[in-house]
Amino acid sequence: MAEPEKEFLDDIDEAEAEELAGEMEEMDDAAIELDTLRAERDALQDKFMRALADAENSRKRAQKERHDAERYGGSRLARDLLPVYDNMKRAVEATPEDQKEVAAALIEGVELTMRELVSVLKKHGIDPITPQVGDKFDPQHHEAMFEAPVPGTKAGEIIQVSADGFIMHDRLLRPAQVGVSSNTGG
Repeated sequence: MAEPEKEFLDDIDEAEAEELAGEMEEMDDAAIELDTLRAERDALQDKFMRALADAENSRKRAQKERHDAERYGGSRLARDLLPVYDNMKRAVEATPEDQKEVAAALIEGVELTMRELVSVLKKHGIDPITPQVGDKFDPQHHEAMFEAPVPGTKAGEIIQVSADGFIMHDRLLRPAQVGVSSNTGG
């Protein structure tokens, strides 16, 4: 009896083993498929997060460009108007003393027009840079047109102002054009 029982057990063990092997193979296939799906999910999630970040960066960039366009959009027009200001200022300054009384109404009209132009520019965030003789040269706001040794001045002092500069909000439209002392002593 021991022998038929052993054969029966061997048959059962073999059948169970085959069944277990099949189940294991199915489980391995399912695990591989699950791992593949997880990897795809992670890749898609990464792409999604990158797309969200890219969209947010694009939104911020567009908002900044829109803000800059609103704030600095008139800079080309403003630059084109600066020579008008310069010419009016030169006209007032060029009037000889003996003619100032005769042309008082004309000079007053030009000065009023200049003030109105500056007022309109200021309304749009454009301020004049008006250095004075004796001020220290600032390369951020001034352009040195020439250097000359002038007695009684220090090196780097403004000795002449050729043209006012203008700044729009925090951007330089045009530096003030100045002459600078090149003295080494005071």
